[in-house]
Amino acid sequence: MSVRKILLTGGSGFIGSNLVRHILNHSEDVVVNVDKLTYAGNSESLSDIESNPRYHFEQVDIVDSLAVANLFEKHQPDAVMHLAAESHVDRSIDGPGQFIQTNIVGTFHLLMSAKVLFESLSEDKKQLFRFHHISTDEVYGSLGMQDPAFSESTPYDPHSPYSASKAASDHLARAWVDTYQLPVLVTNCSNNYGPYQFPEKLVPVVILKAISGQSIPVYGKGENVRDWLYVEDHADALYTVLTRGAIGETYNIGGNNERSNLELVKMICNILDDEMPISKNEAIAASDHPDIKRYEDLITFVTDRPGHDLRYAIDATKIRDELGWEPKEGIEGGFRKTVRWYLKNQDWWKRILSGQYRLERQGLDA
Repeated sequence: MSVRKILLTGGSGFIGSNLVRHILNHSEDVVVNVDKLTYAGNSESLSDIESNPRYHFEQVDIVDSLAVANLFEKHQPDAVMHLAAESHVDRSIDGPGQFIQTNIVGTFHLLMSAKVLFESLSEDKKQLFRFHHISTDEVYGSLGMQDPAFSESTPYDPHSPYSASKAASDHLARAWVDTYQLPVLVTNCSNNYGPYQFPEKLVPVVILKAISGQSIPVYGKGENVRDWLYVEDHADALYTVLTRGAIGETYNIGGNNERSNLELVKMICNILDDEMPISKNEAIAASDHPDIKRYEDLITFVTDRPGHDLRYAIDATKIRDELGWEPKEGIEGGFRKTVRWYLKNQDWWKRILSGQYRLERQGLDA
């Protein structure tokens, strides 16, 4: 099929906006971005492609079953890429209810509407239809430092309300393959980083705290290990799975870049020392830490969060061997690109930190 219409949920978020841009730049496909525009959804992340005739936006909450059904009836998509999710672990600890609704109930509504559409299709179109459910490596639980990396057959063992809700949605998606023969694909990815990431996540927190001269918080002793995946590599992998993956299969997507949180934070600080020397940073002189010599001096250790998994690591052998995908970006180059992006796009993140982006969405003045 040369051109698809892809209904993509969560397209105004971090991974979603990068995926929308990747599809439009690397294919002739049409993208229907379905996003509720919660605090983490920002239409400004796609301002450069809003006028693209192959891009359409629908502000819809996937928890609203009628609205979801109407979306499928209106657009008749050839594929669904489901990214929409509540995804911040700390928020899931403080308020798990929204995670249950969006991640489990919302996924259920999408699967039901996809099933109705799929059953109405001709046999030729059924052969082309795909439902790609996009998930996280956190569903697998925690690894010891010497344990082998997560594979597609690793048993699920979620430890937070967020990862438990994503595990439930994964199980629903797989059940729709066996029960209803819906052509589902599932992917589980490692920690993403890159442009347009919401400022509450670790990487932008480090960058923005550092350049403003604020303390950089690190949980516990910073020993927790994550596998870091550049978001453009992830977008490429997701589209590869959608177009070439086998129905009913799961593919783990990783960056082959394990680092402890402390190692990661120090690396970002070292990059900032090069890209924005403290001697040229006026915010440092006006901060509570005017005498620091390196950004690394701002690191502060804080109380660890409950249920903090020690280590995540992805074995991405299957997607490499079966689909020919491997990450292109090394960790040093990827993080340098990311730091430069946040330094060059300060208007984007300052409007988020001030709340201006949400006020304007509501038609209000700051």
